[in-house]
Amino acid sequence: MIFRKIKLMNSKVKKKNVGIFIFDSVEILDFAGPYEVFASTRLTKKSNAIIHKFSCPFNVFTFTEKKKIITCTGGLTVKSDFTLNNCPKLDLLIIPGGIGTRILLKNNNILNWLAANKDINIIASVCTGSLLLAKAGLLDNKKATSHWGALKLLKKLSPSTQILTNKKFVYDKYYTSAGVSAGINMSLHIIEKLLGKKIAQNTAKYIEYDY
Repeated sequence: MIFRKIKLMNSKVKKKNVGIFIFDSVEILDFAGPYEVFASTRLTKKSNAIIHKFSCPFNVFTFTEKKKIITCTGGLTVKSDFTLNNCPKLDLLIIPGGIGTRILLKNNNILNWLAANKDINIIASVCTGSLLLAKAGLLDNKKATSHWGALKLLKKLSPSTQILTNKKFVYDKYYTSAGVSAGINMSLHIIEKLLGKKIAQNTAKYIEYDY
């Protein structure tokens, strides 16, 4: 994959679409963590607490398969911005995890959609979102990780995948991360690759996350 760096200019920079796929029984921090990272990123080399004064280089949104209202792990109800039918063209795709991924492993509509969209510039999974990438064939002969409780299942779904443990995230054409909060680390790393270390550090400082 080739990272296309965003120039540090101004609000005229074309925003990149970051689509986060959500579904019933999705883990809250799996999608909310990356959402916060990308939505809090600003094109300034100086850290600033009043980020609304600066342009965000990302257009961050959620999308679902069909229905817009989903219930997350823990009972939180969320309304998505789009569905598969009207989702804008993606530059970055985030696939979170949660117990709901187990049902989606049998959903050919989603699995076929992932396989058909495997060439999106950046595809990243959080936690057990990697199970969906594996089932769709995207992790064949690649290195990957997932939540520690799902590593055996990941290997079962994709026997040719080299499973890496004790890693916050792994990159091998596609990103996979460990569980829950590890998605924040992965997202900050993606920010660093696209915009540079200083921007990633400023973003981490704003959300008060140790990066």
